[in-house]
Amino acid sequence: QVQLVESGGGLVQAGDSLRLSCTDSARTFSGYVMAWFRQAPGKEREFVAGIIRSGGTKHADSVKGRFTISRDTSKNTVYLQMNSLKPEDTAVYYCAARPGPWTIKTGPNEYNYWGQGTQVTVSS
Repeated sequence: QVQLVESGGGLVQAGDSLRLSCTDSARTFSGYVMAWFRQAPGKEREFVAGIIRSGGTKHADSVKGRFTISRDTSKNTVYLQMNSLKPEDTAVYYCAARPGPWTIKTGPNEYNYWGQGTQVTVSS
């Protein structure tokens, strides 16, 4: 069973960068679609980026050109590089996984496994 652990969140200023990491300690990583979601206070959980086994990616329009998702299968880890951070990026960021190698879904209900979340706070 997939077991996801996120790290890398923190408090930064607008314009700074952060890299989030998500490791699958159960080492079942390669057969899953991986994604990052975020949830700000009082808002619904929203899709940020996803990646399939072959390396194909999808990014939400709100983060295109600033955030990049990647994966290192040998390390069972997926990353979210976040550049040019804005105060509106403030949220708890979650790593998620769903079975199957090909389809990046954007709805949180499509994902079976979730990490505990990591807080990202961007001050203005």
